[in-house]
Amino acid sequence: MDRRVVITGVGAITPIGNNVEETWKGILEKKCGIDNITAFDCEGYKTSLAAEVKGFNPEEHFDFKQLKRLDRSSVFALVGAREAFKDSGINSQNTNLDRVGVFVSSGIAGLITIQNQCEVNLVKGHNRVSPMFIPMTIANMPAGNVAIDLGLKGESISIVTACASSTHAIGEAYKTIKYGSEDAIVAGGTEASICSIGIAGFENMKALSNSTDKNRASIPFDKERSGFVMGEGSGMLVLEELEHAKKRGAKIYAELIGFGSTTDAYHITSPDPEGNGGAKAMIRAIEDAGIKPEDIDYINAHGTSTHLNDLTETIAIKKALGEASKKVMISSTKGNVGHLLGAAGGVEAVLCVKAIENGIVPPTINFKEKDPECDLDIVPNEIRKKDLNIVMSNSLGFGGHNATIIIKKYKD
Repeated sequence: MDRRVVITGVGAITPIGNNVEETWKGILEKKCGIDNITAFDCEGYKTSLAAEVKGFNPEEHFDFKQLKRLDRSSVFALVGAREAFKDSGINSQNTNLDRVGVFVSSGIAGLITIQNQCEVNLVKGHNRVSPMFIPMTIANMPAGNVAIDLGLKGESISIVTACASSTHAIGEAYKTIKYGSEDAIVAGGTEASICSIGIAGFENMKALSNSTDKNRASIPFDKERSGFVMGEGSGMLVLEELEHAKKRGAKIYAELIGFGSTTDAYHITSPDPEGNGGAKAMIRAIEDAGIKPEDIDYINAHGTSTHLNDLTETIAIKKALGEASKKVMISSTKGNVGHLLGAAGGVEAVLCVKAIENGIVPPTINFKEKDPECDLDIVPNEIRKKDLNIVMSNSLGFGGHNATIIIKKYKD
């Protein structure tokens, strides 16, 4: 028999807060974490804005030796995972840590280290490249570092599906617990790619907003949207089998009840203009959850602020939900935190949990110009107080990867 999977811990570090409570407070205050890039001198670039983590001192969390061995993406992963794990209350006395896994993903992982060490190689020669270069940059290392740090010896994997990575990680963790392979899993994503090569790559493929107004740069579903804004940080959940959580007296935030994933098989960067892949991922999640489309109260959309994404996601939601799409509340929190690439779904899952816990729908901030092509209820500019029973979160990634999870208010 399938086992029920609940959420017992949350953790995050984002452009609007260095933990979950600060981040949620930023959502309630409609805070925009986008500002001028400070990570490097972007003179000559068309892009001048990003959503950087602010007021964060890694030395408060790690010693000098540790920091020499950690890419910024692993730093964020560890901060978010430590918060979520502590929040869950899991320890070696109440849980067999051999049955606790780590499913932590990243879209690009060690891009900052790659850039830095390539510069060392070119300027100082290959003998000066750090011996930690490979361990700092490979995409599985955020997951590996979290497992080592927390002493978790269950399955540890990193699923790389671009901007759908952490939603896939959460979904696969859910299935792994549901089918009995693990008792609990730390699941989510991390990203730290705000560097000159990262901005240049996305800028040259015309994916980024060139706006110089931070309040009109990441504007999902707005008619004037022109590209996404790069963000950084991490978002983590602790997923746990229900009976295991109850036995140790855990606080249960919500229940994860559905997961669906598909591939467009259409284009390396552009989504299927018919929205078929995204729609099928949502339909699969709905079927897995055993619910009807009209049961969904709120969708945290992928909503990147690119023309194609927001249009095709609107089409996909209409196909998946049918008549129910006219009534469901939808918003994108990327106006607050930017696009965290592989970490986006992790942060958005945390926000969905907080939305259920508090009965508040996050708004799509900085919205001004209505787009007749994006004609769903996008909860513009103001929060809505609403008792939420079932919420959905979508993530869509380059390569045509689509992932959807469904979270429900916990009832025994």
